[in-house]
Amino acid sequence: MQGDPAAVESLIGRVRPMIVRYCRARLGRVSGQYHIADDVAQEVCIAVLGALPRYRDMGRPFASFVFGIASHKIADALRSAIRAAVPTEDLPDGPDERPGPEETVVRYIEAERARDLLDRLPDHQRELVLLRVVAGLSAEETGNVLGMSAGAVRVAQHRAIARLRAMASEESIA
Repeated sequence: MQGDPAAVESLIGRVRPMIVRYCRARLGRVSGQYHIADDVAQEVCIAVLGALPRYRDMGRPFASFVFGIASHKIADALRSAIRAAVPTEDLPDGPDERPGPEETVVRYIEAERARDLLDRLPDHQRELVLLRVVAGLSAEETGNVLGMSAGAVRVAQHRAIARLRAMASEESIA
């Protein structure tokens, strides 16, 4: 790879945080550990840099190009996670500072409930919520990725969150 090191550093500095959030959102259920998502995010950054010489501006936003690469790397990680064995931890050297079993179970149940609610949204709304809320993209950036105006993104986000609230309240009543 060739190019201006400062430009490469600037590009990765802008792209990496949203890739990490996106990978963590999509891979959170794989063993419940973020290191897998962080590794995938690193692979995405490397792949983006490798693909830059072939990138051509075809009227689509650059973020679409990046998220396309990310979605392929996430699919690869999910396939390999299915085939991989569950690793066991080494014996600790000191006391365990992590959350206790109750807190871990409560967090897991809450995260699972949120994932289940998101899974029940239509694909377009789920992707919009993941990009806006989890990946932290602005309405403009999300609109560029999804081919919508910023105003349409805000309206669609409002509707998606209202739908999530309605589904959550239906569950709590039942």
